[in-house]
Amino acid sequence: MRILFLGDVMGRAGRAAITGRLPALREAWKLDFVVVNGENATSGSGLSPDHARAMLAAGADCITLGDHAFDQKDMLSFIETEPRILRPLNYARGAPGRGARVFDAAGGRKILVAQVLGQVFMKRPFDDPFSAIDGALKSYPLGGLAQAVLVDMHCEATSEKMAMGHWCDGRASLVVGTHTHVPTADAMILPGGAGYLTDAGMCGDYNSVIGMDKLEPMRRFVTGMSKDRFTPAKGEATLAGVFVETDDRTGKARRIAPVRAGGLLQGAGP
Repeated sequence: MRILFLGDVMGRAGRAAITGRLPALREAWKLDFVVVNGENATSGSGLSPDHARAMLAAGADCITLGDHAFDQKDMLSFIETEPRILRPLNYARGAPGRGARVFDAAGGRKILVAQVLGQVFMKRPFDDPFSAIDGALKSYPLGGLAQAVLVDMHCEATSEKMAMGHWCDGRASLVVGTHTHVPTADAMILPGGAGYLTDAGMCGDYNSVIGMDKLEPMRRFVTGMSKDRFTPAKGEATLAGVFVETDDRTGKARRIAPVRAGGLLQGAGP
């Protein structure tokens, strides 16, 4: 199976990159399944139903969220009606929506997509992500009920992301980190066959401070004072993420490659 995962979509620039570039990439790379993290797609904070519909129409098969899952209040009800959107598995008890789901992929194959939130350096404590993902992986064994398994580990600490990669190795096709908006250079296949990348980066304008217009973040770093709100940068965006090709029989990764298309970061892909 040929799978593309795209990192945190950041504001209008990130949405434009998805809607403008994803349809052509899907055809050119013969993709079987596409997952997009969309938790910053609406004004840099959360995801609105209209923006979710636009990314799904552009070729995303599944959209994952994150710690800003419900910053846009309409998502509280919309997620109950749109099964292609996932919030973190270990989010607050009683939260609407689901954190893991098995999707139909091309050729009658099945792919499990799940997302968990990390605990280290996050603003509030969430339930243990390791035990949360463990239950989902046991319910859909790789190479059995699922031909592929993708885990989105949404957290701050690189060490926690790496630990999750090893925790899922042999049980997942791809473990990819999101949240920091900075792509890492460690795409690899772990000993048990899981593709791994510490952070997919963002789909947004990299002439920025992690996707935000530079002026206000720089002012706060230099002076320690705030003047305006953070606003997403609006220049040309880079699509950033990771491509993985899996073995349908075992579900293990056969090939992995970082993806960088457009904007300031270019030149990587399958």
